[in-house]
Amino acid sequence: MSAPERIPPRSVTTAELLAKGELKVRGRIREASNAVLYCSVSYEGRDAFCVYKPIAGERPLWDFPDGNLAQREVAAYEVSEATGWGLVPTTVLRDGPYGEGMCQLWIEAAPEAELLALVDGEEPSEGWKAIGFAEVAEGKTALLVHADDARLRRLAVLDAVINNADRKGGHLLPAGEGRLYGIDHGVTFNAENKLRTLLWGWAGESLPVEAVSVLSALRDGLAPGAPLATRLAELVTDAEVDATRARVEAMLASGKHPEPSGEWPAIPWPPV
Repeated sequence: MSAPERIPPRSVTTAELLAKGELKVRGRIREASNAVLYCSVSYEGRDAFCVYKPIAGERPLWDFPDGNLAQREVAAYEVSEATGWGLVPTTVLRDGPYGEGMCQLWIEAAPEAELLALVDGEEPSEGWKAIGFAEVAEGKTALLVHADDARLRRLAVLDAVINNADRKGGHLLPAGEGRLYGIDHGVTFNAENKLRTLLWGWAGESLPVEAVSVLSALRDGLAPGAPLATRLAELVTDAEVDATRARVEAMLASGKHPEPSGEWPAIPWPPV
């Protein structure tokens, strides 16, 4: 009589771990403007660290609905996944020790070459893109630059799609194996143009071929009734889904990276 077939143990996905695992608060990230808790999470033999942002700890904003920043973080992750670029760590909406909130996989930043710098002169050196001038001392300015990096360029495209109103240097996390992640996407998807970012170096330049391909796929995914549009409608308003669709169409029509509108401060402050 043959031995019964052994069924290999089921692999727990990161999304399952974050959504269903037991959360234990280990500390608080005090530099954040809203409540941000550093946690461990465990589920069916798999463990990880994560960030938990309870809705109850969100500070009201004049230009975003109250109690909706966590949903916007999840929406940014959903769009990132739809691009295939994987620029946002796995993010879910779940209940936790302090109520419903956003739970995102913790990314341990890896030391590597700088992505941002302040330099003397009026033009960036090779391998860098100019952002603008910043005051570094009384009566003295320096040129703020970012790396001419394909990973940053992808993130600039994502930010334009989700209308990110706060892309600071501290929200860029270089990780192992050459990966780069963007975090802190609570102020995104507004129906009004609020793009504020440090990644203006490609403004007005033609989009790379891969970006055009990704935007075309997003256009299909955002069509009424399509999976991405349906998912976003669960997280942000119908008007904001329509505005996201319009931003994708506008980028495809122009074939270029967007430029500052002049109607809103283009660079977040402080920049890091």
